[in-house]
Amino acid sequence: MTAAALTELADAGVATVYEAYGRRGLLDVDWTPLTPGRRIAGPARIALCGQGDNRAVHEAMTFVRPGEVLVLTMPEPEPVALFGDLLATQAAACGAAAVLVNASSRDSVDLAQQEFGVWTRWLRARGATKNERGSVDVPVEIGGTTIEPGDVIVLDDDGVTAVASSDLDATVEAVRARITKENGLRARWAAGEFSYDAYGMREADESPRSGAPS
Repeated sequence: MTAAALTELADAGVATVYEAYGRRGLLDVDWTPLTPGRRIAGPARIALCGQGDNRAVHEAMTFVRPGEVLVLTMPEPEPVALFGDLLATQAAACGAAAVLVNASSRDSVDLAQQEFGVWTRWLRARGATKNERGSVDVPVEIGGTTIEPGDVIVLDDDGVTAVASSDLDATVEAVRARITKENGLRARWAAGEFSYDAYGMREADESPRSGAPS
């Protein structure tokens, strides 16, 4: 996994990566980016917490490496704050690229000022316990997608999508092809052509239907 490949996916954005990846990998729930306008991609470092508990986040923090996306979740998502200002200070010191919180975050004003991005399901002050160890770097399912440790997480204002680490090279190639195709289409639409005609929709809509009177 190269920094250049991650940069390409981040620059392409969630929608393009999701489409190029065969409409796979979308974490299909509502996310709130605390600092809109960022596009980030990085390998997943996962904390599977106990229900309503964030002890696993504290453990996972000791494994975070620069450029990683810290993925925080629990068996059943609920608006309990797994992440706040003090953990954010540690994430910044570790060089995290982003934090994805499949629960609540708090201290949102402070989090929005961090160098890394935070995407969260909820904003809520309700605190977590620290009683259950949970698990670090295990597969988790979020929004219909299974994420393995090291899979690439792509985040922007449109949401979040994941690419299996084994599919990274092929996905980068598919993203390049899609961008080339879309650039060509964009030039055609800018020149006055309509997608309604180019995609044959007008012709299909205006053709007599089979069995219908002409």
